[in-house]
Order: sequence, then structure tokens, then C-alpha cells
Amino acid sequence: MNSTVSPSAAVMLKDVEVRFETTTLLFDCVIPAGQIVAVAGASGSGKSTLFNIIAGFEEPERGDVHILGEEMAGHLPAERPVSVIFQEHNLFAHLDAATNVGLGINPTMRLSAVHRAKVADALKRVGLAGFGGRLPPTLSGGERQRVALARALVRHRPLLLVDEPFAALDPGMRAEMRELLRDLHAEEGNTILMITHHPDDVKLLADSVLFLDQGRIIAHDPVERFVERRDVTAINRFLGRE
Repeated sequence: MNSTVSPSAAVMLKDVEVRFETTTLLFDCVIPAGQIVAVAGASGSGKSTLFNIIAGFEEPERGDVHILGEEMAGHLPAERPVSVIFQEHNLFAHLDAATNVGLGINPTMRLSAVHRAKVADALKRVGLAGFGGRLPPTLSGGERQRVALARALVRHRPLLLVDEPFAALDPGMRAEMRELLRDLHAEEGNTILMITHHPDDVKLLADSVLFLDQGRIIAHDPVERFVERRDVTAINRFLGRE
């Protein structure tokens, strides 16, 4: 099947099935490379499972997962061209910001001078120059999110999965982080999938939207078409029209 998968597709899921005790999730989609894609839907609709399948934290019962044209069956998470930023940031509280970022380069924390320079540059790019010695508990929620983003940057993976990146931020900080993510996307030229429950994130940041309902992808539209749709109750509810 590899020969039929276009490398211009960042992600292709074909007949992917995930079974739980009381439900079965089915995913089919093709996500072009280079986009920012909002992944939306009600709680329990399958968004986190979708991310886990792409990242390799869960294996489907059946179906094919391709990333950049390559079949991912048998590839461990560390072997996939994917970085993940979780909602809770996954920073080590006892390690300073620079070390947390450096884990993205070398999990053993043995960093050369070149690596340390890359860490400092990544922190600078996310607006945290001079914060390398700070421990996560001394940082604000927005600053911790920036550290997690800097760690993803030093990995230079072509696919970035971001789970509710602005969940704990006030409106002003949300706007600032959206701008930062947009700027870094332009610099990196990567593909970003972003789980969000906020219509503003969709309208102001995304190129397209994957909308999930009850374990199915029921819409995959350019953002302009998505916000104009009125034919799906769940989408109307998400956009605040019901």
C-alpha cells in the first residue's frame, strides 16, 4: 500500500479501528502536509485516541496509519516523525527549563555545547531567553507551555500534535500563544494538529478542521467552510449556535 500513499500527505488513516469495552472508534482521513489542523468535538468523541494512534501510544485493532507516506505499523513512538505537547506540558518539576528542553535532543541529558546553544536558541524563540535556570513550579502556565513548545522545536519533527495548548490561559495569553504557534509554524514549515474546545482557536489559527463525533470523523473541512456549516447539530453546538 505504501506505493499509493502520497508523501504530500502528512497523515493518512485508512479503516483505522479502535475498540473499547463499550464502543468502537473508526478513523479515516488524509491530512495534507504543512497545515495547521484543529481537531474538535465534544469530550469523549475520540480526539485523544486519534492523537494516541498517530503518535503510537495506542495500536489500532486494524487499519493503516501512514505518516509522510510511510506505514507506521511496528514503529514505536520514539521512532515516529512526531512531537507531542500534552495539555499538562509533561515537564519534570525538579529539572530546570533548559534541561527540560534538552530532553528533546537527548533523553540522557548529555548535551554538547552545540546542543546547549540550540536549547538557548529555542527558549529565545519562544520568548523565554534567560529562563533556562528556572524550575517549572516557578513559571506561569503560559511560560510552562512555552518551555514544552521549545522542547518540541529542538526535536524538529515534521508533525506536531498539541493537546489543548491554551486550556489554562487567560484570553490575552491565549491570543499571544496563538500568534507564537503561528509564527513558529511558518518558520518550521511543519504540520500541526491541535485539539481544541474553543471556536476562536479554530477561526483564528487553523487552516482546516477535523471534527469528531461519537468516535467518527464526521467533517474535514477548510476552516471557512466549517464555520459556515449548519447541517450538523454537533458542529452548531460547538460553534455556539445551539
